[in-house]
Amino acid sequence: MSEVAEAHVTITLPDGATRTYGTGVTGAEVAADISNSLAKAALACRIDGTLSDLSRRIEHDAELSIVTAKDEAEALELIRHDCAHIMARAVQELWPATKVTIGPVIDNGFYYDFDRDEPFTEDDLAAIEKRMRQIIEARDPVKTEVWTRADAIAHYEKTGEPFKVELVEAIPEGQPIRMYWHGPWQDLCRGPHLVHTGQVPADAFKLMSVAGAYWRGDSSRKQLQRIYGTAFRTRKDLEAYLHMLEEAAKRDHRRIGKQMDLFHLQEEAPGMIFWHPNGWAVYRALEDYMRRRLTAAGYKEIKTPQVVDRKLWEASGHWDKYRENMFLAYVEEEHAKEKRINALKPMNCPCHVQIYNHSLKSYRDLPLRLAEFGSCHRYEPSGSMHGLMRVRGFTQDDAHIFCTEDQIEDETARFIELLGSIYKDLGFDSFDIKFSTRPEQRVGSDEIWDKAEAALEAAVRKVTNDYTVDPGEGAFYGPKLDFKLTDAIGREWQCGTFQADFNLPERLDAEYVDADGERKRPVMMHRAILGSFERFMGIVIENCAGRFPLWLAPVQAVVATIVSDADGYAERVAAELRAKGLRVETDTRNEKINYKVREHSVAGVPVILAVGRQEVEGETVAVRRLGEQGQRVLPLAEAAAGIAADATPPDLR
Repeated sequence: MSEVAEAHVTITLPDGATRTYGTGVTGAEVAADISNSLAKAALACRIDGTLSDLSRRIEHDAELSIVTAKDEAEALELIRHDCAHIMARAVQELWPATKVTIGPVIDNGFYYDFDRDEPFTEDDLAAIEKRMRQIIEARDPVKTEVWTRADAIAHYEKTGEPFKVELVEAIPEGQPIRMYWHGPWQDLCRGPHLVHTGQVPADAFKLMSVAGAYWRGDSSRKQLQRIYGTAFRTRKDLEAYLHMLEEAAKRDHRRIGKQMDLFHLQEEAPGMIFWHPNGWAVYRALEDYMRRRLTAAGYKEIKTPQVVDRKLWEASGHWDKYRENMFLAYVEEEHAKEKRINALKPMNCPCHVQIYNHSLKSYRDLPLRLAEFGSCHRYEPSGSMHGLMRVRGFTQDDAHIFCTEDQIEDETARFIELLGSIYKDLGFDSFDIKFSTRPEQRVGSDEIWDKAEAALEAAVRKVTNDYTVDPGEGAFYGPKLDFKLTDAIGREWQCGTFQADFNLPERLDAEYVDADGERKRPVMMHRAILGSFERFMGIVIENCAGRFPLWLAPVQAVVATIVSDADGYAERVAAELRAKGLRVETDTRNEKINYKVREHSVAGVPVILAVGRQEVEGETVAVRRLGEQGQRVLPLAEAAAGIAADATPPDLR
């Protein structure tokens, strides 16, 4: 009788070395074969690039890498995913009648949604954390199996988990249904997970809050309780994150906005900003600065209508894409058979093409850079709005560059240089670039997208190789570069964007006459630096914690009297400062000077000038700078000139 040859698989390791094993070998077995230390450190593995459990059997030749705690991104995702399951287990062990639903990893942590009659309290969170640490200390093994749909449904019907039954029923036919056990506790999950519960750091997680959440995000379905948590690889990382949250709370632009009397929101105009004099002063200073920078960079400022007929939005393709986020205005025109449907513009680009198209352009006119501080409106869900950061009415520092394909590279370089310079002036020294490619839902042919992506990536490569690719995250009309800046406490904000559009000029019939006399389509580069003034204002407020640089401060100086005899002189000092273009207030209240100084310092006023009898007699002022110790007594003219020089916007120095 002949022997049947045993099937083998070839495993290729990250260094290119290969090893042969019997079919069905696991990542854990390969790690143990390499070294005992690697087997102990292993958390998961990558099989042909896909993150997998160490227990997953390998049935074919594959590339394999072992994931350990040194692989920070993968390790953190695994820890957070297991934390969600461990939290759900802890909840059901403490309150067995609770029903479980889903618990994914999210930015900075995880959550799990529960169906429980009683609301969770702060004391409950502490009890859950304690039980989670006990589960971690038990080092319970994590196991996984693939079940049939019928078996999974029968199991969850038996255990009384209706939400899990619905989840199983929604899984497409033929897709494996994977079940996980963390010790005795079981959950439906795609995985992967750690080897045992003890691989979650017991001192590096924290439950943060409880919120309401509708099942499947549907407000007509049952409301659940969502527990949010955060987790990190080390206690040090957790403490750093919690410290950042404390700093963020102190810097919250809504709190500072109220404290400094900058703006407010109210129910009668949800998502719309009421700018107060102080806030509008900052806004105008920022707008004036941006206007000067754009003018110097060769942009021509324009202004386009707020309300535009739906026909333009249909022609541009925005109607199908943004219809549900548009504010519509129905107008009964005279002699019209039906109402005319207009929309408040959610973006400026189609209107800019109308200005471009108003006269036939020559290649000599290109590049043509059209800029607008365009007021836009988008219907954002009420639950997503957040102070200045997410609003329904906003102003974009918008511009569109109409150019030839040969000019894309130069325009990209010019834009990145301009953006970097502006960010530096506004207090942000570094930024990251993300190159986003075609999304699934898009307009235009693959041929046009191939051309647009190749042109934009080649252009950014001429400027820098320091960028990342984000597949599928481009605009619906073209690929884009997004620019993320980092604030004073390490948070990232996506503000600037630069987008190559070969489609809209085609849809809206934009042309130019080339040197050969032929009519051709220009490329339309969509670009913004701040993004929206409202959101950028919120970012600046939080970045500087309300202590604006002198040139941006709403009140740049306060003249405070020490005695009432100096009231007249205080007004004269203020008038001299105002004559130099400074935003100045006087404080002649019958209060002690130390009280006045403290109050204005808390309010973030950069310069306080104290005047008493000595200052009146000597025509001097006692100058106190925010953040500095002590004061300097200077002649009025010298002090005014010095403050005015320091208050000069960066581009005018």
